[in-house]
Amino acid sequence: MLDNLGNLERTHSCGQLRAEHVGQTVTLMGWVARRRDFGPLTFFDLRDRDGITQVVFNEETAREAHAKAKQPRGEYVIACTGEVVLREEGQRNPKIATGAVEVQARALLILNDARTTPFQLEVAGGETLAAEDLRLKYRYLDLRRPQLQANLRMRHRMLTEIHRYMDEQGFTEIETPIMIKSTPEGARDYVVPSRTFPGKFYALPQSPQLFKQLCMIAGLDKYYQIARCFRDEDLRADRQPEFSQLDVEMSFPTLERIYTLVEGYFARVFRACIGVELPVPFPRLSYAEAMRRYGSDKPDLRFGMELQDLAPALEGTTFAPFAAALAGGGGEVKGVVVKGGAKWSRKLLDELQEHAKRYGAGALAWIKLGDEVSSSLLKALGEETIKGVAAAAGARQGDAALIVAGKAKTVAASLGALRIEVAKRERLIPENVYAPLWVTEFPMFEYDEEGDRYYAMHHPFTSALDEDLPLLERAVEGGETQLLGQLRAKAYDTVINGVEVAGGSIRIHRRDVQRLIFKALGMTEETARERFGFFLDALEFGTPPHGGIASGIERTMMVLANTENIRDVMAFPKTASAADLMIDAPGEVDPQMLKDLHIRVKEA
Repeated sequence: MLDNLGNLERTHSCGQLRAEHVGQTVTLMGWVARRRDFGPLTFFDLRDRDGITQVVFNEETAREAHAKAKQPRGEYVIACTGEVVLREEGQRNPKIATGAVEVQARALLILNDARTTPFQLEVAGGETLAAEDLRLKYRYLDLRRPQLQANLRMRHRMLTEIHRYMDEQGFTEIETPIMIKSTPEGARDYVVPSRTFPGKFYALPQSPQLFKQLCMIAGLDKYYQIARCFRDEDLRADRQPEFSQLDVEMSFPTLERIYTLVEGYFARVFRACIGVELPVPFPRLSYAEAMRRYGSDKPDLRFGMELQDLAPALEGTTFAPFAAALAGGGGEVKGVVVKGGAKWSRKLLDELQEHAKRYGAGALAWIKLGDEVSSSLLKALGEETIKGVAAAAGARQGDAALIVAGKAKTVAASLGALRIEVAKRERLIPENVYAPLWVTEFPMFEYDEEGDRYYAMHHPFTSALDEDLPLLERAVEGGETQLLGQLRAKAYDTVINGVEVAGGSIRIHRRDVQRLIFKALGMTEETARERFGFFLDALEFGTPPHGGIASGIERTMMVLANTENIRDVMAFPKTASAADLMIDAPGEVDPQMLKDLHIRVKEA
C-alpha cells in the first residue's frame, strides 16, 4: 500500500547537500534513479531536478525503513528522512555535487510506484540513447534526463535576462494576436476554420511582422515580445512547426543603433547562461562577401578554409566542365584547401564527392600534394597545370584541394557544405569558442527559376538601400525586371558559430515604395489591396521610419547548449513530420465539430 505525504515537508533538494550539512536531519523527496542491495545495507540514488543524493538504509540502525527499502524499484517516488554524514574517503563521488556526503535514512515513505520504463533514462559512456521516436512518445520520461532539464532551466534564465534587458533599454512588452489573416508570402500558414464565418479561416502567425510595424505607426516607439510563431514547412534539425522568438521593433532607428542593441542582448544572454563574454562589436560581412569567402550566408568563423577563386589559374582551359563554367559569366571554379589532406584515402574522397552532390555539384575534383602529386584532374589538365591550380588555391606540401565548378549558387552551396563537413571530420572546430558576426546587405529579391519570378528574400516589407531605390523604380516602372536581382536590402542577420540566431531589417515606411515592392512581386493592385489593404491604409497616416529584428529562442539555445537538434531545447517538440507522438496529434475531430465549421473531409 502506498503512503500519503501527510504533513511531511521537503527540507532540501537532491542536489543541495554538501559537507556543511553534516549532522543535520533532512527530508528528501524524489525518484529512485538506482537501487543497490547489499543485504544489511541498501543504497538509493535519489534524483530530483537539482541532482542526485545517495541515501543509505542500514538494517542495524533503521530496521523498519530498511525492510521497506526492499520494495522500490527504478522511478518509484519516495520521501526519506535521515541524517547527513560524510562518506568514507574512498567512497566519495567527485562526479556529482553531493558526492562527499550521504543520508543515513531513518524513515521511508513510498509515495508512488512505477512501471518499468520503456527505455533507459540513464545512459553510460559507451551506450546510446533510445530511438528518438520512442523518447518523444514518452517525452515526460525523457525529460527526467538531467541534460534536458538543464537545457530547460537555461532557457528560463535566458528568457529572464531578455525581459530584464529589454526593460532596461526602454522597450514595452506588447502581445499581438495569435489568430490573424492569412497572407500567403513565404512559408505555408497553419489555418483555423471559423464557426461564425462559414467558409472563412484565421491563420496562425508566422511572425508578428505587420502587427509590430503597426505598433510603430501607433507611436509606441519601442516594442518587444517573446512571440510564438507557426510555420507549415518541411522540418529539419533546426526547425519546428511552432517556435518562439524575441521580436523587436523600434522607431527612428539607425542601423548602428540596432546593431548595438542586439549585440548587447547576445552579450548579456551568453554571460548569464554560460559565463562567456562575446567580443563586441561583432565583425560584419556583406552577403556578397560571405558567399564569396565561405559559400554561406551564415558562415562559421571558428576556422579558416575560405573558398578560393581558381578561374585565373584556369584561364584558357579546354577541359569541358571548367571551360563551360567559366564561359559567358555566371559560372565559377572554386576550391578549398584542407591542411594535411594529402593523407586522405580514395574512399574518403568518394564520400566527400557524394556529400557535395547533395548540394548540387556535378562532381568533386581533388588534388593531393603528397610525396607525389595525385589528382582526379591529372589526365585532363597535366601535372604543371595541376600544380598551378593547387598553388592558386593556397595548397602546400601535404595538403589537399577540393574543387567544384558550375553556377555560382551551386559552387557556393556545395563548397560551403563541404567546408563544414571537412571541419567536423578533421576536428578543426575548436570547442568553447564563439564567433559572432553580422551578415548585411542581403539581396532584396531572389529569382525562382521554377516559378519564373522574383520573390522577397527576407520579406516584402524590407527596405532597399537608399542608393538602390532608383533601380527599384526602373525595374518596376521601366520594365527592366533584371535589375531586381541587383537590389540590396537594409537586411541583416546575426550569426554565431554558423547558426543564424537573429534576422531583421529596416522596414519600408512609405506607401509609394511599398506599392512598388508588391508590384515587383507580381501582385496586382487588387491582390495587394485584398491581402494588405489594412496595412497600406495605415502607411498613409504618418508612419515613422522603423526597423527591428527577430531572434530565435530555440536557435540561440542550440548554440548555448551545444546541440544540433532543436528538440533538445524544447519541452514538448514534434517529429520531423510535425507529429506529436506523445498526445497522438494531429488527430481526427468529432463529426459534429466539422459540421459546425461547415467542413467536409474528402477521402484521400
